[in-house]
Amino acid sequence: MIPQIATTFLRWTCAASLLAILVAGTAVFASRAHAYENHWGFGSGLGFTSGTVNGTVFNLAFSGDYYLDRNFSVGPLMQISPTGDLFQISFAGVGRYYFRLNNGINLVPFTGIGLIHADLDRGTGPGRIDRNDTSWYIPIGVSLEYQAAHNVALTSTLIVNLHDIDLSPSLSQDDNTSVAMLFGFRFGP
Repeated sequence: MIPQIATTFLRWTCAASLLAILVAGTAVFASRAHAYENHWGFGSGLGFTSGTVNGTVFNLAFSGDYYLDRNFSVGPLMQISPTGDLFQISFAGVGRYYFRLNNGINLVPFTGIGLIHADLDRGTGPGRIDRNDTSWYIPIGVSLEYQAAHNVALTSTLIVNLHDIDLSPSLSQDDNTSVAMLFGFRFGP
């Protein structure tokens, strides 16, 4: 019981620390935002998420970006796994920093905090599993972008999803992490 309480406390402390960093970063860059023409951008991707309670599942992702300056944006990130036995949806507020390299290549690390909901409906009869859970959610990832045009980039994104999905007693294993690999595009200023 005590190790579980300590683990939960550590997870909430990490989540609160990441939120504090995101808020502090927003406050620091807010004063610079007035000198820059602010723009909205958006992106989407599709790919797979592995490490879920249902193995590897198809994944769609959508994001919005409010550019505080040319190299920093904040906005929502939504991931949906709509097929198979597992329906999973997550929403997070995310901060991104753009390292603009030579030849139109951008390296974009990001992190955020939000909520995830998982609904597993597997089988029929007495052994049927029909469980769901909602948990905190921390996406940590990086995108590699190729600037195809001035405001359009082709992206490949790797996301490590941290969460605490508990579908017991139907499933004994906890779902604490998953990894998503997505390919898509991003429109920005």
